[in-house]
Amino acid sequence: MDISTLTSLLTDHFVVVIFAASLIVGYIIKNTTIFKKVPNDDIPAILAVFGGILNAVVSGPSVETVVWGAFMGLASTGAHQAFKAFVEGKRSTDTIERDK
Repeated sequence: MDISTLTSLLTDHFVVVIFAASLIVGYIIKNTTIFKKVPNDDIPAILAVFGGILNAVVSGPSVETVVWGAFMGLASTGAHQAFKAFVEGKRSTDTIERDK
């Protein structure tokens, strides 16, 4: 698979609205008092389901749209963690060295 095929695949299926909506919903779940009982480990699963359902509504129901929507929901979780680590100045090696 060459880079143009990969780029075409991602641009055809990357729905910015699903990504942004999942990011916002994840932020709301993480930071509001109503959802404090939701464990942090469950947030990625919730966003995967949310992204899959939302993409099926936006793009039409099919297995492919649900899978790509779930992927966008999980990608928003990863983007949040990367941004949080960037803002706080943490590196992945910081936690490894501290555990030794």
